[in-house]
Amino acid sequence: MVVPVRRGARHPSAVPAEILAALEAGHESANHMEQIAMDMGNLLVSQFPGVAHRAPELRGLGLVARMRAGGRVLQEELGFGISQAGIAWQSDTARGWAAMAVGHAPGLSLAERLELIRPYAADKHFAVREWAWLSLRPHIAADVRLGIELLTEWTTESSERLRRYATEVTRPRGVWSAHLPALKAEPALGLPLLTPLRADPARYVQDSVANWLNDAAKSAPLWVSELCQQWLQNGPTASTSRICRRATRNIRNDS
Repeated sequence: MVVPVRRGARHPSAVPAEILAALEAGHESANHMEQIAMDMGNLLVSQFPGVAHRAPELRGLGLVARMRAGGRVLQEELGFGISQAGIAWQSDTARGWAAMAVGHAPGLSLAERLELIRPYAADKHFAVREWAWLSLRPHIAADVRLGIELLTEWTTESSERLRRYATEVTRPRGVWSAHLPALKAEPALGLPLLTPLRADPARYVQDSVANWLNDAAKSAPLWVSELCQQWLQNGPTASTSRICRRATRNIRNDS
């Protein structure tokens, strides 16, 4: 018997009370609207009663700020091991806190953080994968060139989720995150990540590559247009064509 996927509410105010209660007891969310609506302080109390006194820190903030706060609280209260133990937790929000804890842990190199974030970047739940790249975004911003160097090997991973991570965490403009000025000014720095994925068979990866280029096109439209022309001239595939069509959508619209 196939269990139907639960559809989440389209607005936080539409999330039923019984769903909120389940989320705050440790069940998985169906979408970001549910995470926005839930009381993460209540989730902290139910899952980690020993740190219940810090529940107020997870209230009264925006979604991303609450997720970062959850990661900070768990890292400070439970220590480094939380980043490794958290992947087994049932709640996707709690796993997201563990992913965020990787970014908060002191004294780690970027290579060490990337190794710790791998299981979260490959998590079955879309939201955990989002928190995984948001967790390390500030560290990538601090050294974009090193980040690209370390992530290049991710482009050859068998998991499409890990391949996508390489471009999602380095998007020049990104979503819910600070921009990366170095890549806005010089998007060619990202070629070691983009080129291996230019014909990726997975739409999940294609969308991220296209969005990376669409970000870049806002400050370097000619560069994106010329890169896509080059890709399409050198053995175009259906995947490459789809990436380039999506990557240049706003260039065409603005012309």
